Amino acid sequence: MVQHNNINSLVPSPLERVRERSSFVSTRNSCKLCAPLGASLVFKGIEGCVPLIHGSQGCATYIRRYMISHYKEPVDIASSNFSEEATIYGGSRNFITGINNIIKQYKPKVIGIASTCLSETIGEDIPGHIHNYREENSAIEKNLPTFIHASTPSYCGSHAEGFHNTVFATIKSLAEFENVRNKITILPGMVSPADIRYLKQLLEDFGIKFTLFPDYSETLDNEYTSEYQLIPTGGTTVQDIQRIGNSKATIEFGEKFNKSFSRIKDKSSIQTAGEWLESSYYIKNHQMPLPIGIEATDKFIEVLKTLSGKELPEQHRKERGRLVDAYVDAHKYVFGKKALLYGEEDFVTAMADWCKEIGVEPFYIKGADFETLKEKADEFQPDFMLGNSKGYYIARERKIPLVRVGFPIHDRFGANRMHHIGYRGTQELFDRVVNALIEYKQENSPIGYKYL
Repeated sequence: MVQHNNINSLVPSPLERVRERSSFVSTRNSCKLCAPLGASLVFKGIEGCVPLIHGSQGCATYIRRYMISHYKEPVDIASSNFSEEATIYGGSRNFITGINNIIKQYKPKVIGIASTCLSETIGEDIPGHIHNYREENSAIEKNLPTFIHASTPSYCGSHAEGFHNTVFATIKSLAEFENVRNKITILPGMVSPADIRYLKQLLEDFGIKFTLFPDYSETLDNEYTSEYQLIPTGGTTVQDIQRIGNSKATIEFGEKFNKSFSRIKDKSSIQTAGEWLESSYYIKNHQMPLPIGIEATDKFIEVLKTLSGKELPEQHRKERGRLVDAYVDAHKYVFGKKALLYGEEDFVTAMADWCKEIGVEPFYIKGADFETLKEKADEFQPDFMLGNSKGYYIARERKIPLVRVGFPIHDRFGANRMHHIGYRGTQELFDRVVNALIEYKQENSPIGYKYL
């Protein structure tokens, strides 16, 4: 608890109060999703990659269902299809069969392998399986795809931690060092395809050479094609991931997340991918919150200005100016409102800072489930909610607006084209919040006015 200077301040605010850890018997309607889902999202951001879930068929089906419903794109995710026999005697046979089927059907450049609770619990040696497969197929080694393995049991992390762990595992597996410092690396975290496209445009406007990983801006938001693509075009190439070891700097979005699985495996290895690159290859890591809001985006832009030696391009300077103007115009609608936030920790903390920037009081609980949020909402009395579709039942029951952001969004269209970051993303987000509050006031007015 923060030290206060007067007796009235000793009463904790709702935000401070929820930070106090409480014990509970069980999780009720968890806010998080499974770690292999986060891993699959990273693998979809690698060119020519097919994800393989080493575990039961149900895990892969669940992940496909969530990703397809959110992105409205076909998502092929293979499974080693554990049965009772594989659970008892091991899944090496299933693993080999799965790899052979993927190669035969998809001819991928990369196979990304994520473990599940089941395969981790029985002690599957996935690196050993990969080694044995390569040994048995040594005669065609040059024709084999690149294998990437990420350890992602859900009992040691959420989908966000599965995402970060897989980014780390991929870079650690593939990055090479040749001391050719001509690009910067952007590790954007779990953002939307639209956000990734925005980042690429911004970097190009600055004239910066870069590698962005993962890049699912096309694979999960692709153009229409008359023929079905087994593997959608797009993604960061293996060659670009290998060159990450030669970056002159890294920009990594997100606060330092809770890598619980790394803590269990090795207390000394609690690192982000950017931190590992800095300690291993002496690449300066600029770690910062997701650039949501003017202050956070300004911090990001200052780094780009330093790395490029250039000023902010004119079109982006004007975007910032229009955002400032919008803040002024709509301040009366948002000031003093209360928002209930939930989602991935990196996303929620950035959203909370942005809420304070626009005069909204944020409320969130780290590591809570939806039922806990529902109970605390009775105490906090939020005016609106910021989060994904899974919290809709709370908003419906309380009869307050839900501004849908993050992942997953299953009850609205266009989630893969939603902007969240930068001046442009903040502008779109701000407009949506303001309009949600105006609509709520309008719909609940006894007058039925049509002019503000």
